[in-house]
Amino acid sequence: MDKGIIHKEKKLMPEYLRAKYQLIGTVTFAALFSVVFLLVSIPFSHNVWFKLGNSVFFLFTVLFALVSLLIVIFSKVVMYNTRNVLPLTMPAYVFWNICEVVFICLLYTVLTIAITPQEMDGFPLIFFNSLIYGFISLGIPYIIAGMYFSINDKNNTIRMMNYGNVVSDEVMSPGGDKKITLFDNNGVMKLSVRSSNLFYMEADDNYIRVWYEDSVGSLRIYMLRCRLKTVEESFLGSSLIRCHRKYIVNMDKVKVLRKGKDGYELFLDSDSIDPIPVTKTYEAKVLSYFNKEY
Repeated sequence: MDKGIIHKEKKLMPEYLRAKYQLIGTVTFAALFSVVFLLVSIPFSHNVWFKLGNSVFFLFTVLFALVSLLIVIFSKVVMYNTRNVLPLTMPAYVFWNICEVVFICLLYTVLTIAITPQEMDGFPLIFFNSLIYGFISLGIPYIIAGMYFSINDKNNTIRMMNYGNVVSDEVMSPGGDKKITLFDNNGVMKLSVRSSNLFYMEADDNYIRVWYEDSVGSLRIYMLRCRLKTVEESFLGSSLIRCHRKYIVNMDKVKVLRKGKDGYELFLDSDSIDPIPVTKTYEAKVLSYFNKEY
């Protein structure tokens, strides 16, 4: 049963595709691309009513463009606000975007039949032609934006590194204690903390909260604009283990693993930190770490 759950989790779409900055960037790029495409294609189109200049059709063109933009914005807002309650697989994410295009094309087809009845080619032909234009003007920028953010995410993962591989004038401790170096989404190093002082990380929208102990033993929290998934991928094979959709725990700081009625909980080596839950999805990974250690 656990293996099936883990397999399902792996098929979920990358979290960065539903991040606020990604959705805003995608909508902005799609809007600009669509405007340029329509301006270029209008002179060569014989079956559209899009017009430039002083005419009633120009007014319809502007209104249709604004309504289409509002539809896309509304769709992305819903996608963002439901990210914590409605997990999406990649096929579901693609289907969501296709539905946006199809809905806008249906709107265009109905409007075309309403304002140009004398030139009506029939619903199927108008709808088919609108789908071609729709998938070019929206589908292409969606694909380009997705590729860009995917490459950017991979670059952020590469920038995450173990401080032990970085040249530094700091003398290494006798025990060889390494540092965990964390970068933000722009590749700027924001936090470097000894692994022995790091407790756990918690996802908070587009940020993560890093809970660590400073040089005098006080518990600190540092907020970093970065994805938890990026940290997870960057420190595979280390003591930083994901135990929950919202948490990555330094297993070296775990004092007790306890099973309750709602599942396992991790008790860390600090009385100021509440127990951290382990979900079924990550249960096998956590237990395998303990089995390896003991």
